[in-house]
Amino acid sequence: MQIKISARHGHLSADHQKHIHDKAEKLLHYFDRISMIEVTVDVPEHGLKKVEFLVNAEHKHDLVAHESNADLFTALDLALDKIKQQIHKYKEKIQDHRRDASLSDATAVKK
Repeated sequence: MQIKISARHGHLSADHQKHIHDKAEKLLHYFDRISMIEVTVDVPEHGLKKVEFLVNAEHKHDLVAHESNADLFTALDLALDKIKQQIHKYKEKIQDHRRDASLSDATAVKK
């Protein structure tokens, strides 16, 4: 898995980049079939910090989450919560799809 971190309109310190990398890496605990995570941070001198997550999962499925806040780490945590919800929903969709197919096959055999 690959993690890309980029900054717009500013610079991220090494500590900030490591913190973002560590948080993004934890997404693998929720879904291990993630191929790439791109984190883009918009850091203007004044105003809201914006964080965007792009997660590429298996079967070319892309998940996107945006969040902005005055504090960078708050925006990061809020965006992570959004992407975790999307991963959870995607994972349930995959599992339910497989389960429904096997149940319909089993009922067709019984008839």
